[in-house]
Amino acid sequence: MRFSGKRAVVTGGASGIGRATALQLAREGAFVVVGDVDEAAGRQLAAESSGCIAFRRTDVTQADDIEAVMRITHESGGLDIVFNNAGAGGAREPIDEISADDWDRTMALLLRSVALGIRFAAPLIAARGGGSIVNTSSVSALGTGYAPTAYSTAKAGVLHLTKMAAANLAKSNIRVNAVVPGFITTSIFTRHLDIPDDRRKMADTMIAGAAAKAQPIPRAGRAEDIAAAVTFLASEEASFITGTHILVDGGLTIGTRASWDPNEPSMLTALDAFK
Repeated sequence: MRFSGKRAVVTGGASGIGRATALQLAREGAFVVVGDVDEAAGRQLAAESSGCIAFRRTDVTQADDIEAVMRITHESGGLDIVFNNAGAGGAREPIDEISADDWDRTMALLLRSVALGIRFAAPLIAARGGGSIVNTSSVSALGTGYAPTAYSTAKAGVLHLTKMAAANLAKSNIRVNAVVPGFITTSIFTRHLDIPDDRRKMADTMIAGAAAKAQPIPRAGRAEDIAAAVTFLASEEASFITGTHILVDGGLTIGTRASWDPNEPSMLTALDAFK
């Protein structure tokens, strides 16, 4: 029960990585307030949690909503842990086609929301003597080809914001870290596609199959894989860790496919042919 007596906020907690993390925190003793725009899923999660999880509708593109979920949690007993996780794919257009409005909306959802989550949570966590903030970034922050330009840029911003916040908040005994997921089988890829549910499920299945072949560990990533990393960073086991990130990607970013797949031609295998 690593989080007995602790109180946490998880944004984007009604599904996917956020849901898995909220459940893990609750299983280990925390009282969790889930903020999400999906009221049906959020209320169902709270109803099934035996009183360990509460729900508040939270649109993280709205500063007032972010401030409210932090304040209400604090006023109901304190705030110790925040997981700034809410997000979606954002605008898909390349940099030479994207509109200014689409760029701004993506940044508001994926980067500004994290900054404001930290801003509104920090004084409340400090009032408890310190605590932990964890932010969701992405492998797309580390290189190209993983996600659209606006999404990737925002997630790279989250990594640097994490370092800046860790430096700013060390005086208040608040640790700030990030988790960097690889291909995780959640609905983030298809959630906003205007297609029937059966086709969306089919697409999710195809994505999961492709993800299982994309990295050295031969299975798709699961929301629970990320939840394990987040709960570690939020716990006292990570009390000497701040201003950094944990990469949870099944080895996706360790190198080109030829570096780990013996069936993939590489420069070395080409040279071996001349021996």
